[in-house]
Amino acid sequence: MKRTASQDLVEWLNAADRRPLVLRGARQVGKTWLVRDLAETAKRRLIELNFERDSSAARAFESNDPRRILGELSLLMGEPIEPRSALLFLDEIQAADALLSKLRWFYEEMPELPVVAAGSLLELTLADHSMSMPVGRVTFRHIEPMGFDEYLEAHGQSVLLEALEAWRPGTTLSPIAHEQARRWFERYAMVGGLPAVVAADVAGRSAHQLRALQQDLTATYRADFTKYSGRLDHALLDTTLLAVARHLGQKVVYSRLGEGIGSQQAKTALERLAAARLCHIVPHTAANGLPLAAETKDRLRKALLVDVGVLHALLSTPAMDAFPKLESLSAQMRGQVFEQLVGQQLRRVTGQTGNGPELYYWQRTGGRSGEVNFIVQMQGRILPIEVKAGAAGAMKSLHQFMHDKGLPLAVRCDTNPPIVMTVDVSTTQGQPVRYQMLNLPHFLIWRLEKLIAERGWASQ
Repeated sequence: MKRTASQDLVEWLNAADRRPLVLRGARQVGKTWLVRDLAETAKRRLIELNFERDSSAARAFESNDPRRILGELSLLMGEPIEPRSALLFLDEIQAADALLSKLRWFYEEMPELPVVAAGSLLELTLADHSMSMPVGRVTFRHIEPMGFDEYLEAHGQSVLLEALEAWRPGTTLSPIAHEQARRWFERYAMVGGLPAVVAADVAGRSAHQLRALQQDLTATYRADFTKYSGRLDHALLDTTLLAVARHLGQKVVYSRLGEGIGSQQAKTALERLAAARLCHIVPHTAANGLPLAAETKDRLRKALLVDVGVLHALLSTPAMDAFPKLESLSAQMRGQVFEQLVGQQLRRVTGQTGNGPELYYWQRTGGRSGEVNFIVQMQGRILPIEVKAGAAGAMKSLHQFMHDKGLPLAVRCDTNPPIVMTVDVSTTQGQPVRYQMLNLPHFLIWRLEKLIAERGWASQ
């Protein structure tokens, strides 16, 4: 299966000033596969060490001299390693976290050897050992579950994918392409983007088998709780994860996450789950200017899961010979599924380097209630994104937000065909507001950043 991240890794490998690469992301999102595929594509010998399976391999890294380390690895492998034709892969490096600080020596003294490090619980290690990271001597990539475009590619839907990639604001998407994309997206909404589940779907497994696989993978995630719970009871993490699924799309109220769980305990548990990339915290932003992170409120947060398939596994969405139609789910569940899917796709387009994807939301903090599902920082502008589960729905909060912030462009995700329109209305307070609306079907959200850039909307 093709991954868009593969091209990023090729560009890293061929960069003149290549630094050791650290891949960040949850378990089961395809980090190991990407590295193996990179070695095969580049025709390099892969030296793969998994420190979770074989902790003794860390002994080869006792020295700070890369040449001596490579000599020790050659002894382990039983043959010499040529750095200019090899690729060193340090998998599950959090099991030997002292090695993180040694990455700098490869950059400084053996730049001809490409080095990749990855780990399913690496975020916890990075948080606990921030001083050990060789700042400025490594680079990061964030790996997310497969997006809808990758899902279509895996299913051989190249013609449909080309039609979706060809759409531009001001043109009309073929009704057949729209209907086909909706049909495939409805299945993606049930299958999700975890590569093992997508591969099983491509292989023709039944809906029941796919759901069972999602449940098995989710059980694997939960089995990891004992590895990073610290002083927390792993049952607390389990309860918190289930609470995130049940209240997805709603403001997190720590006191309501579980009976008998204190607010501080719940907050710590949620942050641990986020560090393990099982969920993603979406903080509130006042959105008065850039950067969005400058005006957040710690007490106002929402949370997403790593993948919509985990949502179905945790909430036991039924699946027998076929998946249920989305319209047969409860209104609340449909809203949760679409918020998860849009947020999941936005994570792929809002930063795969540096600190990684950043999503925010907005809600009115005084007086009348009001909320905008997502606020992102994209192409130098603040971009509010409203998510609807169907073809219609009120936009009172978005109108008020656009009036208050004086922004020229907003995005609405729903089931309608894509179109650009001018919104010229009055808020509920009778205030006139006029702005442009990029209306995208859910299945096109992965193209958002390119559409913003190509249209010339790249500056505030």
